Order: sequence, then C-alpha cells, then structure tokens
Amino acid sequence: MGAPEGGNTPRPVERVRGLLRSAAATGPPPGPARPEFWRSPLRGPWLTAVLGLVLLAGVTLLFLTGLLSYAAYNPDLAPVNDQTPGKGWLGFYLFSWPTSPHWLYRLTQGVHVILGVVLVPVLLAKLWSVIPKLFEWPPVRSDSHGIERLSLLLLVGGAGFEFATGILNVQLHYVFPGSFYVLHFYGAWVFIGAFVVHVASRLPRALRAVRAGAAQPAAGTAEAAGLVSPRPAAPTISRRGALGMVGLGSLALFVVTAGQSVGGWWRRTALLAPHGRDPGSGPNGFQINKTAASVGIRPSDIGADWRLTVRAAGRQVVLTRAELLAMEQHEAALPIACVEGWSTPDQLWSGVRLTALAALVGQGTDTPRALVESVQRGGSFSSVVLRDNQVRDHRSLLAVRVNGAVLSPDHGYPARVIVPGAPGVHNTKWVTRLTFGEPA
Repeated sequence: MGAPEGGNTPRPVERVRGLLRSAAATGPPPGPARPEFWRSPLRGPWLTAVLGLVLLAGVTLLFLTGLLSYAAYNPDLAPVNDQTPGKGWLGFYLFSWPTSPHWLYRLTQGVHVILGVVLVPVLLAKLWSVIPKLFEWPPVRSDSHGIERLSLLLLVGGAGFEFATGILNVQLHYVFPGSFYVLHFYGAWVFIGAFVVHVASRLPRALRAVRAGAAQPAAGTAEAAGLVSPRPAAPTISRRGALGMVGLGSLALFVVTAGQSVGGWWRRTALLAPHGRDPGSGPNGFQINKTAASVGIRPSDIGADWRLTVRAAGRQVVLTRAELLAMEQHEAALPIACVEGWSTPDQLWSGVRLTALAALVGQGTDTPRALVESVQRGGSFSSVVLRDNQVRDHRSLLAVRVNGAVLSPDHGYPARVIVPGAPGVHNTKWVTRLTFGEPA
C-alpha cells in the first residue's frame, strides 16, 4: 500500500505535540498530577532552596573526593590497574598519586564515604520537597521543557544510583551487575553532568528564595514555583523544625558511621559498618577486608614451599622466607585505608624495602614501577602495578611482621606490600612475585 495522498500525515513529533496540547487542555488526571493532592504546608521555595544549597556544597565535595579516590588507584597504569576501560577523556585529570602525607587516602576516602552517608537524609528531604514537580501536568510543555525534564530524570536517577551503589559497596553487598568501580565511575559522570545543568538553571532562584526567608508565598504565584499546596493541611511542625530534624538525622548517621574511618576503639561506634571481620586482639587485631579463606588461599600456598620471585630485565632471584628474613629489615608506621571507607590507625610494619628487592635484580636509585602478584587466584587486584614514586619511597615495604608479630594469614602471611598513601587493595597480600620495570 502506498502513502496516503495529499501528504497530510502528521509527523511523529507533531503527533506527540498534539497529544500534549490535548492533555493540557483537558487538565490533569486524578491523583498526584493535581496540585491539591499534595497537602503538606512545609513544602515551599525556602525549604527546597536551603536543602538544595546544602546538597550543592556536599555533592561538590563528594564528587571531588570521589575523583581523588579514583586517581589514587592509578588507573592510567593500564591494563592491570584500570578497572574502567574506555574511560577516554573522563580521565583527563589523572596524576601520579603521592605517597606523602601517608594518611592522604585515609582522609580523602573517609570524607567521601562518611559524607555520602550523612547526606542521605538531606537528599531524601530534598526529593520529598520537590516531589509535586515530578508529577506536574502536562509532563512536557515544550521542547526546552522536555530537555529540562530529561535532565531532571538523569539528576534524580543518577543521585539514587550513586548513593545506592556507594552504600552497598560500604556494606560489602555486591548485588548490582558488573564491577562497582565501572558502574560507580560512569554513574558519577552522568549524575554530575545533570547536577551542573540543574545548578546553573536553579541557583539564582534558590538564592532569592533563601534571602526572602521562610515566609510561604501564596500558591499559584511565580515564587511558589508549583511547590506550595493550594489546599494545605494544618501544620504540625515548622519548616525550620523540619530542617532541624533532617540535620539530626544526618548527625545520627555521622555518629554511627565515622568510627569505621577513625578506627581503633571508635570502630565500636560504627554500627552501620560491616561486622564479623575483626580478627580479634593482639598485634594482628585490626580490621581486615578479605580473609585468606574467603579468597581461596590454601595452607600449601603460604606454607614451607612458598617462594618469592623477584624479576627485572631478564634477571631473576628466588627467595625463601628465611632468606627474606635474613635481609636488612626496616620499619614504617602506616595505616590501611579501603575504598569502603574503613581504615585503621597507624600500624608498625617491618620488612624489606622494595628498593632493596629491586637492587637484587640490578635496579638502582631510579627504580621503575613494579608489578606485584599475589598467590590469590583471580579477582580484582590480585595483581597491581605500583608507580615508581611508590616503589622508591623508603617506607614502602614487603612486610613480614606487624606490631612486632608475624603477619597472620588474614593479614597476608608470609609477606605483603605496604605503601604509604595507597588504597588498601594496593597493599597486596600473600605476595609471590615482584617484577620491576613491568610495562603498564
């Protein structure tokens, strides 16, 4: 069959516009699309603006510390360290992660995780305050309004995705498909793009609303912005009181979360942190992430037959544990800090400097990067590349003891890497091979 004569068939875009005009003319359907459905007397420009400005400051810091967390993994040392292949120009800012101060990653990642948890009540309150706008009728009034609605969808969806995956990662509960690193990384860029667009269009209005004070404008006025109910219920709390409750919720989450980043005795207050992974008291009695059993380390893997292979440029040295212990031993007081936000206070590690091991295979003061491989079979970061500045730092050790005691199997016996300022997962446990000058 041919097309109808006369060429009067409306294009799909025109058809959609016609449907939208018809929807606008007939009015909103019963339910949340009608302004009178929302009756809370608290909603209004002032409350929304205050919550938005708090999120503006918090999300900005959250994003910046997230970028630093990503940089700390040295993901441009591809392909070993790169958990986000194809990132392209999104990695434009990457730099060599420093080893000083040695607590840098502990600080930035602790702030990132704690802030992400503390902002949850603020985010939920902000979404509650603007929920009538999500149901406004008609859904799309024009092309520009459609673009704005799309950015709003990306903003709300991106915020929910980032906060949800981040909290699940903190809880070591990996129910999402694929790698957390990849999902969280790309999700962050989608979210922050929509966030910047939203801030650029709404910040002047938010500042005006804050300056105008908490007095509620009349429904239907431009100042009300579709947030004020035309038929509000009787108030049971003031807007400032509601804001105070949100603040108390954030404070409560801080109290039960911060201890996992502070570590030591304070970890007992971290009620929301994963539990059941504390190895007990004594020199090895500090937090761990993965136990030897959980990653399939067998007694034979770390027993009497264990050997350390050190390689570089065609040279190779194989050491027994006794030979490793016979080398000059050094000490370094360093913490362990993980992407999940938990960290330990400084522990006193002792072992052989990585530079001394590099010297065994002919590497001098210009010691290059090193590929570190674990007995662990597979899984993320069972091998990792350390930068040259990390290898050359005199505090970077292949540790065999901690706090005066032999490493426990869960802490990496017979030997583990410990590097100042590095994410915990780069402090590889159960090391079996070091290759200096490994290309990355």
